[in-house]
Amino acid sequence: MRILNADEMKEVDRWAIEELGIPSLVLMENASIGVADTIAESFPAAGSVVILCGPGNNGGDGLALARHLDARGYRLHTYLVIRGSRPRGDAAVQLEILERAGLPVEEVEADDDLGPVLAACADSDLIVDALFGTGLTRPLADHFGELVAGLASMREKLLAVDLPSGLDASRAEAPGSHSLAAVTVTFAAPKWAHVFAPAAEAVGEVVVTDLGIPPFLVDEAPGDLHLLTGGELSAGLMRRVPASHKGDFGHALLVGGSPGKAGAVILAARAAVRGGAGLVTAAVPESILQTVDGGSLESMTVGLPADADGALGVGAVEVVTAAAAGKRAVAIGPGLGLATGTIEAVRTLVTELDLPLVLDADALNALAGQLSDLQGRTAPTVLTPHPGEMGRLLGISTAEVQADRVGAARAAAQRSGAVVVLKGHRTLIADAEAGVWVNPTGNPGMASGGSGDVLTGLVASLLAQEYEVLTAAQLAVYLHGLAADLAIEDIAPEALRAGDQIEALPRAFDATRNHP
Repeated sequence: MRILNADEMKEVDRWAIEELGIPSLVLMENASIGVADTIAESFPAAGSVVILCGPGNNGGDGLALARHLDARGYRLHTYLVIRGSRPRGDAAVQLEILERAGLPVEEVEADDDLGPVLAACADSDLIVDALFGTGLTRPLADHFGELVAGLASMREKLLAVDLPSGLDASRAEAPGSHSLAAVTVTFAAPKWAHVFAPAAEAVGEVVVTDLGIPPFLVDEAPGDLHLLTGGELSAGLMRRVPASHKGDFGHALLVGGSPGKAGAVILAARAAVRGGAGLVTAAVPESILQTVDGGSLESMTVGLPADADGALGVGAVEVVTAAAAGKRAVAIGPGLGLATGTIEAVRTLVTELDLPLVLDADALNALAGQLSDLQGRTAPTVLTPHPGEMGRLLGISTAEVQADRVGAARAAAQRSGAVVVLKGHRTLIADAEAGVWVNPTGNPGMASGGSGDVLTGLVASLLAQEYEVLTAAQLAVYLHGLAADLAIEDIAPEALRAGDQIEALPRAFDATRNHP
Protein backbone atom coordinates (compact mmCIF):
# COMPACT_ATOMS: atom_id res chain seq x y z
CA MET A 1 0.00 0.00 0.00
CA ARG A 2 1.36 3.42 -0.93
CA ILE A 3 1.91 6.15 1.65
CA LEU A 4 1.46 9.61 0.14
CA ASN A 5 2.13 13.16 1.24
CA ALA A 6 -0.34 15.98 0.59
CA ASP A 7 1.16 17.00 -2.75
CA GLU A 8 1.23 13.42 -4.02
CA MET A 9 -2.42 12.95 -3.06
CA LYS A 10 -3.33 16.19 -4.84
CA GLU A 11 -1.68 14.82 -7.96
CA VAL A 12 -3.75 11.63 -7.71
CA ASP A 13 -6.92 13.71 -7.38
CA ARG A 14 -5.88 15.87 -10.34
CA TRP A 15 -5.27 12.85 -12.56
CA ALA A 16 -8.63 11.37 -11.57
CA ILE A 17 -10.50 14.61 -12.28
CA GLU A 18 -8.65 16.00 -15.30
CA GLU A 19 -7.33 12.90 -17.05
CA LEU A 20 -10.05 10.35 -16.30
CA GLY A 21 -12.91 12.82 -16.07
CA ILE A 22 -14.24 11.78 -12.65
CA PRO A 23 -16.13 14.85 -11.33
CA SER A 24 -14.73 16.17 -8.08
CA LEU A 25 -18.24 16.08 -6.59
CA VAL A 26 -18.31 12.33 -7.22
CA LEU A 27 -15.07 11.95 -5.26
CA MET A 28 -16.57 13.99 -2.41
CA GLU A 29 -19.70 11.82 -2.44
CA ASN A 30 -17.62 8.65 -2.35
CA ALA A 31 -15.57 10.03 0.53
CA SER A 32 -18.66 10.83 2.57
CA ILE A 33 -20.17 7.39 1.91
CA GLY A 34 -16.92 5.77 3.06
CA VAL A 35 -17.06 7.77 6.28
CA ALA A 36 -20.74 6.86 6.82
CA ASP A 37 -19.95 3.17 6.36
CA THR A 38 -17.07 3.41 8.84
CA ILE A 39 -19.32 5.10 11.40
CA ALA A 40 -21.80 2.25 11.09
CA GLU A 41 -19.05 -0.33 11.58
CA SER A 42 -16.86 1.38 14.19
CA PHE A 43 -19.58 3.10 16.26
CA PRO A 44 -22.59 0.78 15.95
CA ALA A 45 -24.29 2.16 19.06
CA ALA A 46 -24.11 5.80 17.96
CA GLY A 47 -27.47 7.49 17.43
CA SER A 48 -26.67 11.19 17.80
CA VAL A 49 -23.83 12.75 15.83
CA VAL A 50 -22.25 16.20 15.84
CA ILE A 51 -20.49 17.08 12.57
CA LEU A 52 -17.96 19.91 12.70
CA CYS A 53 -17.37 21.20 9.17
CA GLY A 54 -14.60 23.59 8.15
CA PRO A 55 -14.58 26.07 5.26
CA GLY A 56 -12.76 23.90 2.70
CA ASN A 57 -13.19 20.57 0.96
CA ASN A 58 -12.79 18.64 4.22
CA GLY A 59 -15.81 20.57 5.44
CA GLY A 60 -17.53 19.69 2.17
CA ASP A 61 -16.99 16.01 3.00
CA GLY A 62 -18.65 16.66 6.36
CA LEU A 63 -21.61 18.46 4.76
CA ALA A 64 -22.13 15.60 2.33
CA LEU A 65 -21.84 13.17 5.25
CA ALA A 66 -24.67 14.97 7.05
CA ARG A 67 -27.03 14.14 4.19
CA HIS A 68 -26.03 10.48 4.14
CA LEU A 69 -26.29 10.10 7.91
CA ASP A 70 -29.70 11.78 7.90
CA ALA A 71 -30.85 9.27 5.28
CA ARG A 72 -29.66 6.47 7.58
CA GLY A 73 -31.68 7.77 10.53
CA TYR A 74 -29.03 9.43 12.71
CA ARG A 75 -29.89 12.46 14.85
CA LEU A 76 -27.63 15.24 13.66
CA HIS A 77 -26.27 18.56 14.76
CA THR A 78 -24.18 20.05 11.95
CA TYR A 79 -21.93 23.06 12.49
CA LEU A 80 -20.15 25.07 9.78
CA VAL A 81 -17.12 26.66 11.45
CA ILE A 82 -15.83 29.54 9.33
CA ARG A 83 -13.91 32.78 9.56
CA GLY A 84 -15.57 35.41 7.40
CA SER A 85 -15.94 33.81 3.97
CA ARG A 86 -18.38 30.98 3.35
CA PRO A 87 -17.47 27.73 1.52
CA ARG A 88 -16.75 27.76 -2.20
CA GLY A 89 -16.66 25.18 -4.96
CA ASP A 90 -17.81 21.66 -4.14
CA ALA A 91 -18.27 22.49 -0.46
CA ALA A 92 -20.65 25.31 -1.41
CA VAL A 93 -22.64 22.88 -3.56
CA GLN A 94 -22.96 20.48 -0.61
CA LEU A 95 -24.09 23.30 1.67
CA GLU A 96 -26.73 24.40 -0.86
CA ILE A 97 -28.04 20.83 -1.13
CA LEU A 98 -28.49 20.67 2.65
CA GLU A 99 -30.27 24.03 2.68
CA ARG A 100 -32.65 22.95 -0.10
CA ALA A 101 -33.29 19.66 1.72
CA GLY A 102 -34.18 21.55 4.87
CA LEU A 103 -31.34 20.01 6.90
CA PRO A 104 -30.16 22.60 9.43
CA VAL A 105 -26.55 23.81 9.47
CA GLU A 106 -25.50 26.22 12.21
CA GLU A 107 -22.72 28.63 11.31
CA VAL A 108 -20.01 29.41 13.88
CA GLU A 109 -17.90 32.55 13.40
CA ALA A 110 -14.71 33.62 15.13
CA ASP A 111 -16.43 35.76 17.75
CA ASP A 112 -19.20 33.27 18.56
CA ASP A 113 -19.43 31.51 21.91
CA LEU A 114 -18.15 27.95 21.53
CA GLY A 115 -19.82 26.80 24.74
CA PRO A 116 -23.02 25.55 23.07
CA VAL A 117 -20.98 23.75 20.39
CA LEU A 118 -18.83 21.95 22.93
CA ALA A 119 -21.91 21.15 25.04
CA ALA A 120 -23.56 19.55 22.01
CA CYS A 121 -20.39 17.56 21.39
CA ALA A 122 -20.34 16.36 24.99
CA ASP A 123 -23.98 15.25 24.79
CA SER A 124 -23.59 13.39 21.48
CA ASP A 125 -22.70 9.76 20.88
CA LEU A 126 -20.19 10.66 18.17
CA ILE A 127 -18.24 13.72 16.99
CA VAL A 128 -17.06 13.99 13.39
CA ASP A 129 -14.06 16.28 12.88
CA ALA A 130 -14.29 17.60 9.31
CA LEU A 131 -12.68 20.96 10.04
CA PHE A 132 -9.38 20.63 8.18
CA GLY A 133 -7.90 17.75 6.23
CA THR A 134 -4.67 17.20 4.35
CA GLY A 135 -4.30 20.77 3.09
CA LEU A 136 -3.38 22.35 6.42
CA THR A 137 0.31 23.22 6.92
CA ARG A 138 0.20 25.89 9.62
CA PRO A 139 -0.96 25.91 13.26
CA LEU A 140 -4.64 26.27 14.00
CA ALA A 141 -5.60 29.74 15.17
CA ASP A 142 -8.56 31.65 16.61
CA HIS A 143 -11.72 29.70 17.33
CA PHE A 144 -10.49 26.68 15.36
CA GLY A 145 -7.70 26.11 17.87
CA GLU A 146 -10.03 26.83 20.77
CA LEU A 147 -12.57 24.33 19.48
CA VAL A 148 -9.96 21.60 19.01
CA ALA A 149 -8.65 22.23 22.52
CA GLY A 150 -12.17 21.84 23.88
CA LEU A 151 -12.50 18.43 22.25
CA ALA A 152 -9.38 17.01 23.93
CA SER A 153 -11.32 15.07 26.57
CA MET A 154 -13.72 13.54 24.02
CA ARG A 155 -11.27 11.46 21.99
CA GLU A 156 -13.01 8.13 22.56
CA LYS A 157 -15.98 9.27 20.47
CA LEU A 158 -14.25 11.43 17.85
CA LEU A 159 -13.87 10.36 14.23
CA ALA A 160 -11.60 12.44 11.99
CA VAL A 161 -12.26 12.85 8.29
CA ASP A 162 -8.97 12.35 6.42
CA LEU A 163 -6.83 13.69 9.28
CA PRO A 164 -7.32 15.03 12.82
CA SER A 165 -7.56 18.80 12.38
CA GLY A 166 -4.30 20.58 13.10
CA LEU A 167 -1.98 17.92 11.66
CA ASP A 168 0.07 18.33 8.49
CA ALA A 169 -0.47 15.29 6.26
CA SER A 170 3.12 15.41 4.99
CA ARG A 171 4.90 15.56 8.33
CA ALA A 172 5.37 13.44 11.41
CA GLU A 173 5.52 16.56 13.57
CA ALA A 174 2.34 18.47 14.41
CA PRO A 175 2.43 22.20 13.53
CA GLY A 176 0.55 23.00 16.74
CA SER A 177 -2.60 22.04 18.62
CA HIS A 178 -4.66 19.31 16.98
CA SER A 179 -7.61 17.07 17.63
CA LEU A 180 -7.27 13.51 18.92
CA ALA A 181 -9.27 10.81 17.15
CA ALA A 182 -10.40 7.32 18.08
CA VAL A 183 -10.81 6.57 14.37
CA THR A 184 -9.52 8.38 11.29
CA VAL A 185 -10.98 7.71 7.87
CA THR A 186 -8.64 8.62 5.04
CA PHE A 187 -9.01 8.17 1.31
CA ALA A 188 -7.16 6.16 -1.36
CA ALA A 189 -3.93 5.83 0.67
CA PRO A 190 -2.55 6.62 4.14
CA LYS A 191 -0.53 9.80 4.50
CA TRP A 192 2.74 10.41 6.37
CA ALA A 193 0.96 11.77 9.46
CA HIS A 194 -1.13 8.59 9.73
CA VAL A 195 1.98 6.43 9.95
CA PHE A 196 4.81 8.28 11.68
CA ALA A 197 4.91 9.39 15.32
CA PRO A 198 4.27 11.75 16.97
CA ALA A 199 1.48 12.73 14.55
CA ALA A 200 0.34 9.11 14.23
CA GLU A 201 -0.34 9.00 17.96
CA ALA A 202 -3.31 11.33 17.34
CA VAL A 203 -5.08 9.37 14.60
CA GLY A 204 -6.33 6.28 16.48
CA GLU A 205 -7.39 3.43 14.22
CA VAL A 206 -6.86 4.34 10.56
CA VAL A 207 -9.39 3.22 7.96
CA VAL A 208 -8.42 3.67 4.30
CA THR A 209 -11.57 3.86 2.21
CA ASP A 210 -12.18 3.88 -1.53
CA LEU A 211 -12.80 7.07 -3.51
CA GLY A 212 -13.56 5.28 -6.75
CA ILE A 213 -10.11 6.19 -8.05
CA PRO A 214 -8.49 3.38 -10.09
CA PRO A 215 -5.67 1.82 -8.03
CA PHE A 216 -3.11 2.38 -10.78
CA LEU A 217 -3.33 6.14 -10.20
CA VAL A 218 -2.24 5.65 -6.60
CA ASP A 219 0.43 3.11 -7.57
CA GLU A 220 1.88 5.50 -10.17
CA ALA A 221 1.79 8.58 -7.96
CA PRO A 222 5.11 10.34 -7.25
CA GLY A 223 7.10 9.10 -4.28
CA ASP A 224 8.44 5.72 -3.19
CA LEU A 225 7.06 5.16 0.32
CA HIS A 226 4.93 2.09 1.01
CA LEU A 227 3.14 0.41 3.91
CA LEU A 228 3.59 -3.34 4.38
CA THR A 229 0.26 -5.18 4.44
CA GLY A 230 -0.51 -8.71 5.50
CA GLY A 231 -2.57 -9.36 2.40
CA GLU A 232 0.27 -8.54 0.03
CA LEU A 233 2.83 -10.47 2.05
CA SER A 234 0.50 -13.47 2.27
CA ALA A 235 0.75 -13.89 -1.49
CA GLY A 236 4.54 -14.07 -1.22
CA LEU A 237 4.73 -16.80 1.42
CA MET A 238 5.99 -20.05 -0.08
CA ARG A 239 3.77 -23.13 0.19
CA ARG A 240 5.39 -26.47 0.99
CA VAL A 241 4.56 -29.56 -1.02
CA PRO A 242 4.01 -32.92 0.72
CA ALA A 243 7.23 -34.42 -0.67
CA SER A 244 9.44 -31.67 0.80
CA HIS A 245 12.63 -32.49 2.70
CA LYS A 246 15.05 -30.38 4.73
CA GLY A 247 17.39 -29.92 1.79
CA ASP A 248 14.67 -28.00 -0.04
CA PHE A 249 14.73 -25.19 2.51
CA GLY A 250 18.37 -24.34 2.66
CA HIS A 251 21.11 -24.24 5.24
CA ALA A 252 21.73 -21.00 7.15
CA LEU A 253 25.08 -20.24 8.78
CA LEU A 254 25.16 -17.80 11.70
CA VAL A 255 28.47 -16.28 12.82
CA GLY A 256 28.44 -14.67 16.23
CA GLY A 257 28.86 -14.96 19.95
CA SER A 258 31.59 -14.12 22.42
CA PRO A 259 32.08 -14.66 26.15
CA GLY A 260 29.07 -13.23 27.96
CA LYS A 261 27.10 -12.89 24.72
CA ALA A 262 26.35 -16.47 23.78
CA GLY A 263 22.64 -15.75 24.20
CA ALA A 264 22.59 -13.49 21.15
CA VAL A 265 23.65 -16.19 18.71
CA ILE A 266 21.45 -18.78 20.48
CA LEU A 267 18.39 -16.58 19.93
CA ALA A 268 19.37 -16.00 16.29
CA ALA A 269 19.78 -19.74 15.73
CA ARG A 270 16.44 -20.56 17.37
CA ALA A 271 14.72 -17.90 15.26
CA ALA A 272 16.31 -19.26 12.09
CA VAL A 273 14.96 -22.71 12.93
CA ARG A 274 11.47 -21.30 13.64
CA GLY A 275 11.71 -19.32 10.42
CA GLY A 276 11.74 -22.49 8.39
CA ALA A 277 15.33 -23.05 7.30
CA GLY A 278 15.97 -26.72 6.61
CA LEU A 279 19.25 -26.65 8.55
CA VAL A 280 20.91 -24.07 10.79
CA THR A 281 24.53 -23.97 11.94
CA ALA A 282 26.02 -21.49 14.41
CA ALA A 283 29.72 -20.76 14.01
CA VAL A 284 30.96 -19.49 17.38
CA PRO A 285 34.23 -19.16 19.30
CA GLU A 286 35.35 -22.44 20.85
CA SER A 287 35.08 -20.78 24.27
CA ILE A 288 31.27 -20.74 24.08
CA LEU A 289 30.65 -23.74 21.83
CA GLN A 290 29.06 -25.96 24.50
CA THR A 291 26.82 -23.15 25.73
CA VAL A 292 25.46 -22.51 22.25
CA ASP A 293 25.15 -26.23 21.58
CA GLY A 294 22.90 -26.67 24.60
CA GLY A 295 20.95 -23.48 24.02
CA SER A 296 19.62 -24.32 20.56
CA LEU A 297 18.97 -28.04 20.28
CA GLU A 298 17.65 -28.02 16.70
CA SER A 299 20.71 -26.27 15.25
CA MET A 300 24.31 -27.38 14.81
CA THR A 301 27.56 -25.68 15.80
CA VAL A 302 31.03 -25.10 14.40
CA GLY A 303 33.87 -24.02 16.67
CA LEU A 304 35.99 -21.04 15.67
CA PRO A 305 39.55 -20.36 16.85
CA ALA A 306 39.48 -18.01 19.84
CA ASP A 307 42.08 -15.73 21.38
CA ALA A 308 42.96 -15.56 25.07
CA ASP A 309 39.86 -13.43 25.75
CA GLY A 310 37.54 -15.82 23.97
CA ALA A 311 36.98 -13.62 20.92
CA LEU A 312 37.67 -14.67 17.31
CA GLY A 313 41.28 -15.65 16.85
CA VAL A 314 43.72 -16.32 14.01
CA GLY A 315 42.29 -18.69 11.44
CA ALA A 316 38.62 -17.88 12.16
CA VAL A 317 38.09 -16.50 8.66
CA GLU A 318 39.29 -19.72 7.06
CA VAL A 319 37.01 -21.84 9.26
CA VAL A 320 33.97 -19.66 8.50
CA THR A 321 34.75 -19.72 4.79
CA ALA A 322 34.94 -23.51 4.85
CA ALA A 323 31.75 -23.77 6.89
CA ALA A 324 29.96 -21.53 4.36
CA ALA A 325 30.43 -24.12 1.62
CA GLY A 326 27.03 -25.52 0.68
CA LYS A 327 25.13 -22.90 2.69
CA ARG A 328 22.52 -20.63 1.12
CA ALA A 329 22.81 -17.67 3.48
CA VAL A 330 25.10 -16.30 6.18
CA ALA A 331 24.37 -13.94 9.06
CA ILE A 332 27.20 -12.22 10.93
CA GLY A 333 27.07 -10.18 14.09
CA PRO A 334 24.90 -11.29 17.01
CA GLY A 335 27.01 -11.09 20.17
CA LEU A 336 30.24 -11.06 18.18
CA GLY A 337 32.06 -8.31 20.07
CA LEU A 338 34.50 -5.71 18.75
CA ALA A 339 37.93 -7.11 19.51
CA THR A 340 40.52 -6.00 16.94
CA GLY A 341 40.77 -9.47 15.42
CA THR A 342 36.99 -9.72 15.20
CA ILE A 343 36.70 -6.44 13.31
CA GLU A 344 39.32 -7.54 10.80
CA ALA A 345 37.62 -10.92 10.38
CA VAL A 346 34.23 -9.30 9.70
CA ARG A 347 35.66 -6.98 7.06
CA THR A 348 37.40 -9.87 5.33
CA LEU A 349 34.34 -12.13 5.39
CA VAL A 350 32.09 -9.41 3.99
CA THR A 351 34.41 -9.13 1.01
CA GLU A 352 35.10 -12.82 0.46
CA LEU A 353 31.75 -14.57 1.08
CA ASP A 354 29.77 -14.82 -2.15
CA LEU A 355 26.47 -15.72 -0.47
CA PRO A 356 23.38 -13.78 0.64
CA LEU A 357 24.54 -12.01 3.78
CA VAL A 358 22.83 -10.48 6.83
CA LEU A 359 24.89 -8.04 8.89
CA ASP A 360 23.75 -7.01 12.35
CA ALA A 361 25.04 -5.69 15.66
CA ASP A 362 28.83 -5.79 15.94
CA ALA A 363 29.24 -6.70 12.27
CA LEU A 364 27.66 -3.32 11.48
CA ASN A 365 29.88 -1.54 13.99
CA ALA A 366 32.90 -3.15 12.33
CA LEU A 367 31.84 -1.43 9.08
CA ALA A 368 31.26 2.03 10.58
CA GLY A 369 32.07 4.63 7.95
CA GLN A 370 32.76 1.96 5.32
CA LEU A 371 29.32 1.38 3.79
CA SER A 372 30.57 1.91 0.26
CA ASP A 373 32.78 -1.17 0.63
CA LEU A 374 29.61 -3.27 0.32
CA GLN A 375 29.01 -2.01 -3.21
CA GLY A 376 31.50 -4.56 -4.53
CA ARG A 377 29.48 -7.53 -3.29
CA THR A 378 27.75 -9.55 -6.01
CA ALA A 379 25.45 -11.49 -3.65
CA PRO A 380 22.53 -9.80 -1.85
CA THR A 381 23.18 -8.04 1.46
CA VAL A 382 20.79 -7.07 4.26
CA LEU A 383 21.77 -4.60 6.99
CA THR A 384 19.69 -4.46 10.18
CA PRO A 385 20.90 -1.46 12.23
CA HIS A 386 19.19 0.21 15.15
CA PRO A 387 19.41 4.05 15.09
CA GLY A 388 22.74 4.18 16.93
CA GLU A 389 24.34 1.69 14.55
CA MET A 390 22.84 3.55 11.60
CA GLY A 391 24.42 6.77 12.83
CA ARG A 392 27.83 5.09 13.01
CA LEU A 393 27.41 3.65 9.52
CA LEU A 394 26.52 7.05 8.06
CA GLY A 395 28.85 9.12 10.24
CA ILE A 396 26.03 11.14 11.81
CA SER A 397 24.45 11.30 15.26
CA THR A 398 21.64 9.08 16.48
CA ALA A 399 19.52 12.22 16.85
CA GLU A 400 20.05 13.05 13.18
CA VAL A 401 18.98 9.54 12.21
CA GLN A 402 15.82 9.81 14.31
CA ALA A 403 15.02 13.25 12.89
CA ASP A 404 14.82 11.79 9.38
CA ARG A 405 14.54 8.02 9.58
CA VAL A 406 13.31 7.64 6.01
CA GLY A 407 16.16 9.77 4.66
CA ALA A 408 18.73 7.84 6.71
CA ALA A 409 17.43 4.47 5.49
CA ARG A 410 17.48 5.68 1.89
CA ALA A 411 21.01 7.05 2.24
CA ALA A 412 22.34 3.80 3.72
CA ALA A 413 20.72 1.74 0.95
CA GLN A 414 22.16 4.00 -1.74
CA ARG A 415 25.68 4.03 -0.29
CA SER A 416 25.85 0.29 0.37
CA GLY A 417 23.73 -1.23 -2.40
CA ALA A 418 22.15 -3.36 0.34
CA VAL A 419 18.60 -3.73 1.58
CA VAL A 420 18.57 -1.74 4.81
CA VAL A 421 16.31 -2.49 7.77
CA LEU A 422 16.27 0.49 10.15
CA LYS A 423 14.84 -0.92 13.37
CA GLY A 424 12.63 0.97 15.80
CA HIS A 425 9.04 2.15 16.03
CA ARG A 426 7.71 1.67 12.50
CA THR A 427 10.75 -0.26 11.26
CA LEU A 428 11.77 0.76 7.73
CA ILE A 429 12.97 -1.44 4.88
CA ALA A 430 14.85 0.51 2.20
CA ASP A 431 16.05 -0.53 -1.24
CA ALA A 432 17.93 1.98 -3.39
CA GLU A 433 15.84 1.22 -6.47
CA ALA A 434 12.48 -0.04 -5.19
CA GLY A 435 11.85 2.50 -2.40
CA VAL A 436 11.06 2.39 1.30
CA TRP A 437 8.52 0.26 3.17
CA VAL A 438 7.08 0.97 6.61
CA ASN A 439 6.22 -1.94 8.90
CA PRO A 440 2.96 -1.55 10.87
CA THR A 441 3.51 -4.50 13.26
CA GLY A 442 5.33 -4.55 16.58
CA ASN A 443 4.97 -2.98 20.01
CA PRO A 444 7.03 -1.39 22.82
CA GLY A 445 7.53 -4.79 24.44
CA MET A 446 10.16 -5.47 21.77
CA ALA A 447 12.43 -2.85 23.35
CA SER A 448 14.47 -5.47 25.17
CA GLY A 449 17.71 -7.37 24.64
CA GLY A 450 17.62 -10.11 22.04
CA SER A 451 14.82 -8.80 19.81
CA GLY A 452 17.28 -7.77 17.13
CA ASP A 453 18.97 -11.18 17.23
CA VAL A 454 15.61 -12.84 16.56
CA LEU A 455 15.17 -10.64 13.49
CA THR A 456 18.66 -11.47 12.23
CA GLY A 457 18.00 -15.20 12.45
CA LEU A 458 14.65 -14.83 10.74
CA VAL A 459 16.07 -12.85 7.80
CA ALA A 460 18.86 -15.42 7.37
CA SER A 461 16.32 -18.25 7.48
CA LEU A 462 14.18 -16.74 4.73
CA LEU A 463 17.23 -16.01 2.57
CA ALA A 464 18.30 -19.64 3.00
CA GLN A 465 14.89 -20.66 1.68
CA GLU A 466 15.69 -18.58 -1.41
CA TYR A 467 13.23 -15.77 -0.90
CA GLU A 468 14.23 -12.73 -2.97
CA VAL A 469 16.25 -10.39 -0.76
CA LEU A 470 13.72 -7.53 -0.46
CA THR A 471 10.87 -9.97 0.12
CA ALA A 472 12.91 -11.78 2.78
CA ALA A 473 13.56 -8.53 4.65
CA GLN A 474 9.94 -7.41 4.41
CA LEU A 475 8.54 -10.74 5.54
CA ALA A 476 11.01 -11.09 8.39
CA VAL A 477 10.27 -7.61 9.76
CA TYR A 478 6.51 -8.04 9.45
CA LEU A 479 6.44 -11.54 10.96
CA HIS A 480 8.79 -10.54 13.79
CA GLY A 481 6.56 -7.62 14.78
CA LEU A 482 3.40 -9.65 14.38
CA ALA A 483 4.81 -12.41 16.58
CA ALA A 484 5.42 -9.81 19.29
CA ASP A 485 1.87 -8.46 18.85
CA LEU A 486 0.42 -11.93 19.20
CA ALA A 487 2.62 -12.69 22.20
CA ILE A 488 1.36 -9.71 24.20
CA GLU A 489 -2.17 -11.03 23.92
CA ASP A 490 -1.05 -13.35 26.72
CA ILE A 491 1.93 -11.46 28.17
CA ALA A 492 2.21 -7.89 29.42
CA PRO A 493 4.46 -5.83 27.09
CA GLU A 494 6.84 -5.19 29.99
CA ALA A 495 7.34 -8.93 30.39
CA LEU A 496 7.88 -9.75 26.71
CA ARG A 497 11.15 -11.64 26.07
CA ALA A 498 12.93 -12.28 22.81
CA GLY A 499 12.22 -15.97 23.35
CA ASP A 500 8.48 -15.22 23.52
CA GLN A 501 8.73 -13.68 20.07
CA ILE A 502 10.33 -16.86 18.72
CA GLU A 503 7.63 -19.03 20.28
CA ALA A 504 4.92 -16.86 18.70
CA LEU A 505 6.40 -17.08 15.19
CA PRO A 506 4.25 -20.09 14.19
CA ARG A 507 1.11 -18.07 14.95
CA ALA A 508 2.52 -15.13 13.01
CA PHE A 509 3.15 -17.32 9.95
CA ASP A 510 -0.38 -18.72 10.15
CA ALA A 511 -1.97 -15.29 10.57
CA THR A 512 -0.05 -13.90 7.60
CA ARG A 513 -0.68 -16.92 5.38
CA ASN A 514 -4.43 -16.73 6.10
CA HIS A 515 -4.64 -12.94 5.81
CA PRO A 516 -7.46 -11.88 3.44
